[in-house]
Amino acid sequence: MPDGSVPMPDGSVSMLHGGVPVLEDARGASAACASAGWRGVHGVSALPEPGTALALVLDDVTCTFPARGSAREVYTAVRGVSLTVYDGEFVSVVGPTGCGKSTLLNVAAGLLAPTTGEVQVFGERLTGLNRGAGYLFQSDALFPWRTALDNVVAGLEFRGVARSQARSRAMEWLRRVGLAAHAAKYPHELSGGMRKRVALAQTWILGPRMLLMDEPFSALDVQTRQLMENELLDLWSQDRRCVLFVTHDLEEAIALSDRVVVLSAGPASHPIESFRVDLPRPRDVQEIALHPHYVELHAAIWQALKQEVLKAHERIDA
Repeated sequence: MPDGSVPMPDGSVSMLHGGVPVLEDARGASAACASAGWRGVHGVSALPEPGTALALVLDDVTCTFPARGSAREVYTAVRGVSLTVYDGEFVSVVGPTGCGKSTLLNVAAGLLAPTTGEVQVFGERLTGLNRGAGYLFQSDALFPWRTALDNVVAGLEFRGVARSQARSRAMEWLRRVGLAAHAAKYPHELSGGMRKRVALAQTWILGPRMLLMDEPFSALDVQTRQLMENELLDLWSQDRRCVLFVTHDLEEAIALSDRVVVLSAGPASHPIESFRVDLPRPRDVQEIALHPHYVELHAAIWQALKQEVLKAHERIDA
């Protein structure tokens, strides 16, 4: 692990430290997206107002790997991917299985260098780890010998924060995620939803400017997942960090996001559509699904996604 990164016990990594061409401003972004054919339900997807900072830019990113069973051939996971996320924006990426969604998150985190193309974070070219990002993986891997409190404290300890101060801050975060009464419990004594709350507290306590989330709630049952989605929206609404969220669940993507990006089937996956989710906030993930425009958005996005899912299945069967 490179110097300055913080390994997190829930399986995440917090990296903190004191195509479409690269877009210089929001008006340029609108024009570029229009020229690329990205659109929402009602035409070209509207973007944040001019002057809003670009938090993350993937510019013409391609990632290749050695092909399995061949030393000479390569497998192209993603090709020519250009994607932007604005400061304070919540963007979800959806696509068929194996289309490179997690690959793009790893590129954004600086855990994987693109074969070609460039990544910019808040206007600076990314070389090495994205130390301003918190990365929450699918897996749940808390330290089994640490209590919920000590798991949340761990990241601060790795950064050299005094233990008394770290414990005080960790208790405050456990209160914010509704686990103050369970601070002394060990992971095996917590439900899946509780463990995810601990993971969220671990990530947020270090103050990342950007959150990268790889299907963090996919292993939970439907009811618990909806509770966690609302918990995430509540935390996000308090400071509006930018979020790049990967999911297979279209309903989850629409309920959480400001924008949903659809990837093509792999290999050589790339964005094919970008939809603005102009539903009112604050949102409840169950109630927002009853909004008439939610139904329109779901139909439009699924129309784009369905064709790619079918292509992916055909390639698997072949």
